[in-house]
Amino acid sequence: MKMILADKIMELRKKSGWSQEELADKLDVSRQSVSKWESAQSVPDMNRILLLSEIFGVSTDYLLKDELEEDPQRGALPPEDTDVSLKRVSLAQAQAFLQYRDTIARRISLGVLLCILSPVVLILLGTLQESGSFAITEQAAAGIGLLVLILSVGGAVALFVVSGIGGKQFEYLSTESIETEYGVDGFVRERRDREQGAFVAQLVCGIVLCVLSAVPIFAAMILPEAGETAETLRYGIAVSLLLVIVALGVWLIVRAAIRRGSCSILLEEGDYSRANKAQQKGSQTLSAVYWGVVTAGYLAYSFITGDWQQSWIVWPVAGVLYGAVFAIFSAVRKSGEK
Repeated sequence: MKMILADKIMELRKKSGWSQEELADKLDVSRQSVSKWESAQSVPDMNRILLLSEIFGVSTDYLLKDELEEDPQRGALPPEDTDVSLKRVSLAQAQAFLQYRDTIARRISLGVLLCILSPVVLILLGTLQESGSFAITEQAAAGIGLLVLILSVGGAVALFVVSGIGGKQFEYLSTESIETEYGVDGFVRERRDREQGAFVAQLVCGIVLCVLSAVPIFAAMILPEAGETAETLRYGIAVSLLLVIVALGVWLIVRAAIRRGSCSILLEEGDYSRANKAQQKGSQTLSAVYWGVVTAGYLAYSFITGDWQQSWIVWPVAGVLYGAVFAIFSAVRKSGEK
């Protein structure tokens, strides 16, 4: 099968481990220009052809002549670049993958929402019972709250497991180097550009909600002092509102991030470039272990102490620490590879 210039530019870029933005920077053009070259909507001028030849280390004849599938000056590509096991992704496969990712974006974001909201009923019932605002015994309040918590966490775990099992057929896309067939990159980029506005809106709203989640606590602190019972009720409601607002914000962020990441996976850009895929499995293991330990610690501490009104703080703290842990992990791994 003959390779046209668009295919050759895309193939050489991916084998170099560069994103379209990175290649565009090297050529001093826009990312849109590179995208149009790779989708055969336009062709680079002769000066850019010469630059491409220098950057990729191939001849201009190889770039311009469709019948040349191998550069006569350069010879065959190194074995690691011509791996016969390199999996090709067709347009139909890409569409099926994007549809699957849309489904798990809804499931996983809902699962995260349920996890964060799981202690809300327990906190509210405990607060209302303690303040005497609701005629219910302490045992009944704890029982109902814990039942809702367990059902919520169980439902979230079920959503995570189902999402993971259903995605086994697509797992190679995020862990192995792939080669997309003609037209796939253009289709994926068109979708990403079309959803850019919605992605930014959801991301911004999610971040703003997370920042504003502390407002109920501050409001409870600012209000005039009252009796102990009223203070208990006030702070219990404030903590519940905080969790609800955080849950909505994280729900928006997770859903938007998964949908956006779907395009990056197929385009092998950002965190899913070929250079980063080698680190992906280790990162996934670290994430699974880290959040498993955090969840176990949160539940163990909360059940033992019964201090659900305070133990929620583990989630924002764990989120901040995760970034530091991941950065240290990446730094150690890179130093070990040198």
